[in-house]
Amino acid sequence: MPPVRPVEASTCAADVLIVSLGSTNGLRRADEELRDSLVRAGAAVAMVRAVAPAPTRTLMLTDLAWARAARSAAIEGLAQSPRSRPPAVIYSSTTAALLWPRPGAIRFDAASAGNRPGRHGLWQRPLERRRLSQAPLLLPWSEGARREAATGARGADRALVVPTPVEPSGPTLSADERDIAAITYAANPHKKGLDRVLAAWRAVCGELPRDGPRELVVAGVSERELCARGFELGGLSCVRIVGALPTAEYRGLVRRARVFVCAPRREDYGIAQLEALADGCLLVSAPAPGPYAALPLARALDPRLVSEDLQGALLAALHLEQPSGYAERALKVLAPFRRGAVDRLVKSEMLPRLLDSDRD
Repeated sequence: MPPVRPVEASTCAADVLIVSLGSTNGLRRADEELRDSLVRAGAAVAMVRAVAPAPTRTLMLTDLAWARAARSAAIEGLAQSPRSRPPAVIYSSTTAALLWPRPGAIRFDAASAGNRPGRHGLWQRPLERRRLSQAPLLLPWSEGARREAATGARGADRALVVPTPVEPSGPTLSADERDIAAITYAANPHKKGLDRVLAAWRAVCGELPRDGPRELVVAGVSERELCARGFELGGLSCVRIVGALPTAEYRGLVRRARVFVCAPRREDYGIAQLEALADGCLLVSAPAPGPYAALPLARALDPRLVSEDLQGALLAALHLEQPSGYAERALKVLAPFRRGAVDRLVKSEMLPRLLDSDRD
């Protein structure tokens, strides 16, 4: 099994041990947010993270490698705790819980029942159903994730929805101050539908307002990676591919963009879209299956910008001269996702239930 690198350790006994899979930047940030929220609620928290395994050729083998790494992390974290006071354990993702050394709460953005269809989840889905049934507490990121898990596991009534919080990354810029026409995040380009976004951009780039910004920024993936995956980048005008960036640098680009555009084939949560709303971007999206938490918010803010006709929705957004109160309304609909709201939920409901369930 791969070695374990503790992310955080404490000299005193921890009330809570977070077993962080950390397989993506978004998952790592979500785990850090949860840790910090628990600390603000008064808990002593330790967090361990599995070392990334070597890449494999299939999702079944990838999940097995990550599950083994998470098990090693959990064993190491529990070994550091006094035997007289073992901590309550939170496994971050259903994959992290598949080979757990002891039961614990499971926090997840999506279940394998939804994002591992067919042969991709042949062994994961039945084991996931068992773990979701055995877990003393389920902590889905969204109501959609709770519903998806409920279709495949008994006892999903033990779930408490705890969103991953989003906050503005800085002062909201006016439309006139935004010098990037559109931005998209495509760390997993096929799943994120980058081919659809680029096709829509090809169609609209000649119709952009002449007196405004005319650039699409693609973040989260490099040009080399896209070429290796067979993406055709020739003939794309006004496109800048910036690759993976530090969070602050990426969010700085989001603040400067007028539009965040995406067309995911499936969306497990939509943290990048929620961040874009927090930073005042118009959110243009194609509908997508999965517990896509940002989708109903985008529809409520402006239904014209959520459409299978991504080209039309993108043009509509780029030609809106003065989006009336969109950024202000976006912050209002994001209220349940803000850090203060999540902190109150963690302190008043999640932490008491977590500690009570661990004593059962």
